[in-house]
Amino acid sequence: MEFSSKLLENAVYEMSQLPGIGKRTALRLVLHLLKQPEDRTTKLARALDAVRKDIKFCSQCHNISDAEICEICASPKRDRSLICVVEDIRDVMAIENTSQYKGLYHVLGGKISPMEGIGPHDLNIASLIKKARQGETKEFIFALSSTMEGDTTNFYIFKQLDGLDVNISTIARGIAVNDELEYADEVTLGRSILNRVPFERSLKAN
Repeated sequence: MEFSSKLLENAVYEMSQLPGIGKRTALRLVLHLLKQPEDRTTKLARALDAVRKDIKFCSQCHNISDAEICEICASPKRDRSLICVVEDIRDVMAIENTSQYKGLYHVLGGKISPMEGIGPHDLNIASLIKKARQGETKEFIFALSSTMEGDTTNFYIFKQLDGLDVNISTIARGIAVNDELEYADEVTLGRSILNRVPFERSLKAN
């Protein structure tokens, strides 16, 4: 792809680094921005700069937040005895959109994946075990995607929680095998949360 402007080429290159954005799509987006009023482009640049510099991670659940503690953890209306374990912020958003879950969350920040060099110590697992030992949590719901990496992560955490006085469940398999949680429709995901099953039963089913 030939460019008549080095500035345009650099902008297209940076845009194409985003997931799912090829160079042709990146070019279309950059040219669209060029046609917009200058203040519109400036607002976008400022918003991206602010989200990079000022975003925080909740000290309790590791969810993305504007404050030290996110709105979910700070809400007195949430059931603090129930914690849903998810991979990342997108899964929190997906479950919240179902309006079927009223507990708290714990964001792991990924899944165990030896192929990608991601081990248990690269994830927010230690803080999860600490919560379990504090005794306030009565149930952990595993809501990771039903992939090999998700199942491996579930099993690792399950073994770490062995011997602690907590119930461990997993979302019902209304979510197809190998599906990412964020792509499930709200009705299916909501039912999977409500119809969760003990984690031990899911092991026997595999």
